[in-house]
Amino acid sequence: MSRAERSTKLDLERIVFIGRTFDEYVDMFSLTEEDLVGKKILDCPAGACSFTAVGSQMGLNVTACDIAYDHAIEDMENKGLKDIQHTMEQLRQVKENYIWDYFNDIEDLRNHRLSALNDCAKDWKKSRERYIAATLPFLPFRDNEFDLLLSAHFLFMYGDRLDEQFHIQTLNEYLRVTKEEIRIFPLVDLEGKRYELLDDIIRRLEYGGCKVDEVTVGYQFMNHANSMLKITKSK
Repeated sequence: MSRAERSTKLDLERIVFIGRTFDEYVDMFSLTEEDLVGKKILDCPAGACSFTAVGSQMGLNVTACDIAYDHAIEDMENKGLKDIQHTMEQLRQVKENYIWDYFNDIEDLRNHRLSALNDCAKDWKKSRERYIAATLPFLPFRDNEFDLLLSAHFLFMYGDRLDEQFHIQTLNEYLRVTKEEIRIFPLVDLEGKRYELLDDIIRRLEYGGCKVDEVTVGYQFMNHANSMLKITKSK
């Protein structure tokens, strides 16, 4: 195996390609028709989520952005199937640590994940221009290019490996490319604990002129993960 092949293999191994469905996004971000129609929306990082695919079919203007989109579609689709299988096997060992109200059981969860991956992969193959490769904390978009930015299961969740500076840089980049509003879900780490530096970050955002609200949402799977951060930019 060449050095380039080894590098690609390592990069792929670092990416977990699992996504949520359009309906999950609606619930985790408390989205209404008014929030979406006529808006230019960015899903970042989007992974294998189907929000862009299904939203586009509905006539919404959605762009997906993720480090994974720098790889071949077929490679990521295959990796997604393996990641779903691995995740389900792990969940069986700790099933009692999750809340099984939104999903009936592990098989129902698997079907949601497979549905999201399938919709994402099909749309990615058909409409490559909607899937933009980028590595945070930098985004290849113009200032104020999007009205609404949605960010799921990334910021705050990995506080043990993404430091405060990374969070601040990423949020500043989100603010740069977004004209109106940013929504981030959830607000806890992988153990279900509120991100320890969240209050400091909220104060920083408010000092910069943003209105920041913690909003309880109608979606919960992880313990204590039932709220989002809604950041509204000043006019």
